[in-house]
Amino acid sequence: MDMKPSIVCAAASPDAGDARIRWAWRNMPVLRRIAEAFRISRPFRDLRVAMSIHVEAKTACLAKVLAEGGAEVALTGCNPLSTQDDIAAALAREGLHVYCVHGATAESYESHLEAALSCRPHLVLDDGGDLARRLHGDLRDLARDLIGATEETTTGIRRLRALHRRGGLRYPVIAVNDARCKHLFDNRFGTGQSVMAAILATSNRMLGGSTIVVAGYGMCGRGVALRARGLGADVVICEIDPVKAAEALMEGYRVLPMDEAAAIGDLFITVTGCRDVIRDRHFARMKDNAMLANAGHFDVEINLRELAAASVGCRQVRPGIRGYDMADGRVLCLLAEGRLVNLAAGDGHPIEIMDLSFALQAESLRYLAESGGRLPVAVHPVPESIDRRVAEWLLEARGIPIDSLTPDQSAYLEAFVPD
Repeated sequence: MDMKPSIVCAAASPDAGDARIRWAWRNMPVLRRIAEAFRISRPFRDLRVAMSIHVEAKTACLAKVLAEGGAEVALTGCNPLSTQDDIAAALAREGLHVYCVHGATAESYESHLEAALSCRPHLVLDDGGDLARRLHGDLRDLARDLIGATEETTTGIRRLRALHRRGGLRYPVIAVNDARCKHLFDNRFGTGQSVMAAILATSNRMLGGSTIVVAGYGMCGRGVALRARGLGADVVICEIDPVKAAEALMEGYRVLPMDEAAAIGDLFITVTGCRDVIRDRHFARMKDNAMLANAGHFDVEINLRELAAASVGCRQVRPGIRGYDMADGRVLCLLAEGRLVNLAAGDGHPIEIMDLSFALQAESLRYLAESGGRLPVAVHPVPESIDRRVAEWLLEARGIPIDSLTPDQSAYLEAFVPD
C-alpha cells in the first residue's frame, strides 16, 4: 500500500538523532535480544503497524525492532511537545513513515494521526488512546484490516475499558500498562526519576527542604513521591481513594485535601489521569513563586483556562516556564505548558526502564500477530508468560541468577490436604 510521505521538521539533524538512538540501543539489552529473534522469525512480515507514542530515542529503538521483524511502520506522536525532531528525522531517513513535528498545532497533530492511520494498519500501538479515538470515530473505515492493538498508559486503558463496557470497542486490545513489568517499574521508578529530573533541569530550583504536593498516589504518584522525598522534600499527598490515602499515610507522608495543601506547597505535581485537580480556588491560596507541573498524560489536570483567567498577565520567565502574574503581586510558575513534564521538558523515562516496557510492547504485538485476529474483542491482560519472560531476560542481561522451585516444592504449593 502506498504511504503518505513522511512529515518531519525540515531543519532537524538526522545525524544527531542517529547518535542518540545508538546511545539508547547500547543500554537496551532485552530489546536487542528480541530484535535478534525477530530478524529470524519475522513475525510481522507483510503487516502494517501504526504507532502513536512519544517520539524520542527509546521509542525509535522499538520502531526499528518492529521493522526488523518485517513490519511496515507508520509512526506519529502522542503529545505535541514530546516529539524530538532529530529522532523523527533519523527514522524517516531510514525509511520508516514518520508524521510528527515538535510543537505541532492541534490541527496538525490530528492530521499526523490520520496520516499514520492511512496505512490501514493490521496492528496499532497506542499511548493515551489517540489512535483508538480516531479509529472509533471519523476514521472507522481505516480499521478494516485491524488484528488488534496495544495500549501503553493508564489513561488509555481506562478509556478503552469504558468503551468496552458500553459495547463500543471494535478490536482486541492488550493492556500493556497493567503488566507487572510495566506498572511496577515504568510507572513507579521511571516516572519518579524522569519527572524529578525534568523539573530540576527546567527550574534549577532546590527541592530539598521544600514542600512538594503530589496529587494522586497510584503507581506513578508513588514513584514521584519516593524520589521527591529522596531529594529531601517534605512530601504531601492528595488522594480521593481512602485505601491509597491510608497507604500514603503508612508510608510516612502527610495526607491533605488539595484545598489545604494549596496554601503550603512550593511545587505541585499532578499524577491522577483526571481533570481539574488544581483549579481557581487553589491558585488563590498558593504561595508566591509556587511551581505547577503535570505528570499525567493530558494537559487537563491543572485547569489552564482558570489559571489564565485568575491572572492579569502571562510571560516566559525561563525556557519551559511561564509565569502567571496574579493581581496581588504573586507569580505562579507553570512548567511545560501543563503538559506531561517528563517528556515535554525532558527525555522521558530512563533507558533501562523503557527497555522493559518496550520489550512488553514488542512481545505483545507479536502475540497479537500470531493470534491472526482470533482473540475476542475485549481489553486483555499481557499474557503472564510474556511478563515473566521479559523479567527473566532482564536478570540474565544483568548476570543475576535467582532460585527456582523444586518438584517437591511445586507439589506442596499446589496440594490441598484437608484436616
